[in-house]
Amino acid sequence: MRQHPNRLQLMKPIMVAAAVIAISGCGRSITSTPGEAPNLEKWVAEVKSRAAPPIEVIPLMQQFESFEYAAQSLRDPFSDAFTTDSGGSGPRPDSDRRRQPLEQFPLDSLDMVGTLGRGGSLVGLVMSPDKVTHRVRPGVYLGQSDGRVTAVYEDRIEIVELVPDGAGGWLERPATVALENQ
Repeated sequence: MRQHPNRLQLMKPIMVAAAVIAISGCGRSITSTPGEAPNLEKWVAEVKSRAAPPIEVIPLMQQFESFEYAAQSLRDPFSDAFTTDSGGSGPRPDSDRRRQPLEQFPLDSLDMVGTLGRGGSLVGLVMSPDKVTHRVRPGVYLGQSDGRVTAVYEDRIEIVELVPDGAGGWLERPATVALENQ
């Protein structure tokens, strides 16, 4: 696409004028002399005449009393001997068992909200913190301590949890999730 020759002729003087203005603006800062900035020289002289601030004293290093560890012959509490399955007796959690949905929540965050059925075939209704209601019956696991439901009653769900005994074994601890009175 060709432009009009008149348009090009008008653009040349405008571009020349813009270049002259840009160059003249830079020229003043290049040609300035030290005598033209008395305030700057005064400020530099004032800053140089100020006294230097005092240097902070380095704090003394505190002497610590050394301690000699003399229990090398005793058993190591951080060794793998306390984490293996060989120590202790009694029940053990089944590490190969597939986790169930209610095992991700702490037992005290689960609420029993009712039951379904009658007599020996009761199914407990438990609401999790995410507001989902789950059906539980004996044998279902819930809570974060390998809690297994042992019985479902109209007013409560009885559970047996497995907790470490501190010596490499496990203890069974009874727990209950009770129906809330609304």
